[in-house]
Amino acid sequence: MADSGIEIEKVEWLDPEMEFLATKRETGNEWELFKENVRPLKRGRKVSILNEALKVHNDNQLKISRLDQRRLLIQAIDEYKGEDPLHPWLECIKWVQEAFPPGGDSSGLVVIYEQCVRTFWHSDRYKDDLRCLKVWLEYAENCVDAQVIYSFLDANEIGKTHAVFYISYALLLESKNKMKAANETFNLGISRNAQPVEKLKDAYRKFIARSMRKSKAAEEDPMEKHLPTRSFGTVLSKGENRKLGSSDLLRNNLKADRDRVLAPINIYKESNSVDVGSRYHPDVPKTDLNSWHTLGPRAERNKENNAIPTKWTTYKIPQRPGSRTRGAGASSTCIEVFVDEECEEKHRMNVEEGAKSSTVQLRLDEERDLKRETELLREDPLRNFPPNSLPR
Repeated sequence: MADSGIEIEKVEWLDPEMEFLATKRETGNEWELFKENVRPLKRGRKVSILNEALKVHNDNQLKISRLDQRRLLIQAIDEYKGEDPLHPWLECIKWVQEAFPPGGDSSGLVVIYEQCVRTFWHSDRYKDDLRCLKVWLEYAENCVDAQVIYSFLDANEIGKTHAVFYISYALLLESKNKMKAANETFNLGISRNAQPVEKLKDAYRKFIARSMRKSKAAEEDPMEKHLPTRSFGTVLSKGENRKLGSSDLLRNNLKADRDRVLAPINIYKESNSVDVGSRYHPDVPKTDLNSWHTLGPRAERNKENNAIPTKWTTYKIPQRPGSRTRGAGASSTCIEVFVDEECEEKHRMNVEEGAKSSTVQLRLDEERDLKRETELLREDPLRNFPPNSLPR
């Protein structure tokens, strides 16, 4: 066929990785460099958006523009005049989740969660809104004790018509080993016909199966504890335990092992200890070998304190004349303080724009206060709510 002059074209199919390497692009692989720092989302992430968000690790200007974009989204919440006030909040939350892949306290996401739910918790329009309920559940995932959030939702009848509320609440109780309370939560949701009810019933069947496995494992644990032990501490298997015979033989073996453990330990005492000491120390008299049996008089016990303090040495280290003067002059010189360019730029922009209040009350230029507020909300997620709204 080579002589016929017919050329056969070879078509090579490249996988996505080889195709990317063939393009020889320098950017677009930020996901591979920082993927261990990316927080997963239930809805997933787009790689293109994720790569753009991860570029801020190497570009300070992108960091500043990201903060500016967050400020604009917060201002859009204040300026919204539409029919759905929850919509700009959801847009802001979604953008922060995408723009700050690692999450963390500096993203301000927890503070935005708290401000959003505190704005709409008393609104009858959004009590059964699934979007608002999902914000509550995401806020609960970022708190130390999420049960405080679920108790608040139950007391104020928020999200009671949705199955996801009962499923999440029951799973939380199950994780705390409160199986009875979790079972009651599932039954409550089914009795209220929370939608979708088939999803709720399916989750309840899986919960019952897990509960039965746990109870069966708990019944087998005490039996394993009564198995005889070998001398090296391993537990005999069930097959070997069956070969031992009746339970009386097992009880006798356990009693023998217990008596052997409780038996006193005999301490070896050497009868000719004095002779052995004199054998290795022939010059020391026998009375000195047993001197440790007595404490001796007070003067002998305090013999280390009898020495009179004297001068250690008469040598004086020579010093150069004028060294103290130069040291004082050196300390008086000013030390140049390093100022981060990013902080200086943000301070300049803050002075130019002026202080602007927001409903969210996020002071974006004070990351330290933002982190502190996030930590407080994690510990006490309802700290800013009115006392009459809290569950009793």
